[in-house]
Amino acid sequence: MSKAFLVLEDGFYLEGEHFGAEGETFGEIVFNTSLTGYQEVLTDPSYKGQIVTMTNPLIGNYGINSQDVESERVWVEGFVIREKARVFSSWRAEKGLEEYLQEYGVIGIERVDTRALTKHIRLQGAMKGCISTVDGDIKRLVKKVKDFPSIVGIDLVKEVTCKKYYEWEEPLRDEQGNPIILGDMSNAKVVVIDCGVKYNILRILKSFSCQVIVVPASYSAEEILSLNPSGVLISNGPGDPSAVPYIVETVKKLIADNIPLFGICFGHQILGQALGGTTFKLKFGHHGGNHPVMDLKTRKVEITTQNHGFCVDMESLSQEAVELTHINLNDRTLEGIKHKKHPLFSIQYHPEAGPGPHDSRYLFQRFINMI
Repeated sequence: MSKAFLVLEDGFYLEGEHFGAEGETFGEIVFNTSLTGYQEVLTDPSYKGQIVTMTNPLIGNYGINSQDVESERVWVEGFVIREKARVFSSWRAEKGLEEYLQEYGVIGIERVDTRALTKHIRLQGAMKGCISTVDGDIKRLVKKVKDFPSIVGIDLVKEVTCKKYYEWEEPLRDEQGNPIILGDMSNAKVVVIDCGVKYNILRILKSFSCQVIVVPASYSAEEILSLNPSGVLISNGPGDPSAVPYIVETVKKLIADNIPLFGICFGHQILGQALGGTTFKLKFGHHGGNHPVMDLKTRKVEITTQNHGFCVDMESLSQEAVELTHINLNDRTLEGIKHKKHPLFSIQYHPEAGPGPHDSRYLFQRFINMI
């Protein structure tokens, strides 16, 4: 194994061993507290622009399969772990983690103190960093990181959205591969604005027997309305939600047309802006499968899967028009809203949770009921 270095913009660095591809990669360093689901994390388009650290100490023990992907490819800029499993074992496994990263040209680093790194990010906040297998000069690497652009103000959605309209046909499936049917909405057409959509969102919609149409984030409101949708879902996605005003303008027009709308994660932030709100960057973001969120109406607490670095400022929303529905119990940030007149609501976390808790899947039923 060759050496690799993980360097942050403030000069913090760790030396470890490289796995996966070789070279040098840059991005915002974040940590994910999920115990499983590394394949879904790797293929989540919301991680575009980020180097992900897994806090669980052993990663790769059940290998990689072709069923659990959340998009067509790996999107993370780099992967940081304590230890890579030397042997993987699962009846569904088709290859190992290292082979998978090599296949997509993603650089990984292991044998580093991920607890020290996570603590540093929690105290100092998320920041830019790099993984290098080709340069061991720490001062030079720090300068390279400082010169690398921040994700703030950058449109990353255009990097991950689909290039053209397509129809999704695949429902959820059980362990035997049989389709899971959640309801019969075969007369409903749901248009999904793809800001970096995860496949499990599409699978759940298809399991309600909806016709599911996915369109690029650049589609105008007129183009979407020409498809005669029963409802529109604005998907998750990467980066700064204030950097995509064209999507906000589209959603404003859809709101005016009274189309049922459902926003998830990045889509929630888009809806928040379309309703006159603003967004801000969190200190180190929410990334993991164990975040407690309270439904303010029922007072029930859901354990949720989350992946976002920005948040809607609840003080910026009109209390006369918008009802706050969910709140994060860790830091009291906004997790859900609905409009008091228009048929729309949005959630900051991931109700499709692939993988993760299913506490929040009822929100898809709520969307279907609204349609």
